[in-house]
Amino acid sequence: MKRHLIEDLRSRLKANQENEKTSNETLESLERKVKALAEDCSNKKTSLDSLKQRLNVATKEKSQYEQMYHKAKDELEKKDLKLTNLESKMIETECAMTELETTASQQLHGLAKQSEQALETVQKKLLLTNDKVEEFMTFVKALTRELQHSVQELRTKIKQAKKTGEARACKKSLSQESVQLAASILNVSTTDLEEILEVEDDVETAKTKMEFEKDKEWLQYIQKLLEAQFPFASYLMDAILEKLNEKKKLVEEYSSLMKQAV
Repeated sequence: MKRHLIEDLRSRLKANQENEKTSNETLESLERKVKALAEDCSNKKTSLDSLKQRLNVATKEKSQYEQMYHKAKDELEKKDLKLTNLESKMIETECAMTELETTASQQLHGLAKQSEQALETVQKKLLLTNDKVEEFMTFVKALTRELQHSVQELRTKIKQAKKTGEARACKKSLSQESVQLAASILNVSTTDLEEILEVEDDVETAKTKMEFEKDKEWLQYIQKLLEAQFPFASYLMDAILEKLNEKKKLVEEYSSLMKQAV
């Protein structure tokens, strides 16, 4: 019985040793898994912190673009109001010109039948009319210069907005390593390389020159109309409206670019 008991104890001891070995292996496997999970959690935490930082930067940029958009929107609304006022003044001016032409024609027909005293009265009225015409021409010249200058400013803003968008897209498409490599090959700094990428191409320069020539021709045409014989109000109105429509399209294009930037 003692021998059976000893053998039974030995077999139990052996079984326990095998169970302990299995348990140790399982424990080592679990420790490796825990270590791997800990490393994975650490990596995910680092990645999460990086994403939070990028989100904060993106939120700040969004806020800045929203402010720029609202500011540009307010400026455009003010300019639209000015355009509306200018159009109203142009209509009033055209009516006044028509009335002046009619009055001058009636007065000229009555000059032959009037006395010397009446002629002097008419001459005074004509002088006043001429002063009004001179004042009107001064107004038209100032209006056309202001309108042409406003159109040029809008073109400049649109080109700058397009440049900014293109430069931003170019920077996004190129990694920092690519920029540094290109700068190293060209033997220039990264800042100089960015300035090279933003230089206007020949097509844009030619377009700017053509726009300048068109503006010059438009101003010369307005001057010729003012120097021409009556009636010229309808031609003058068509010329002004053409420039106003061009400005309106530029305003819409600029507004669209600002919305895209936001």
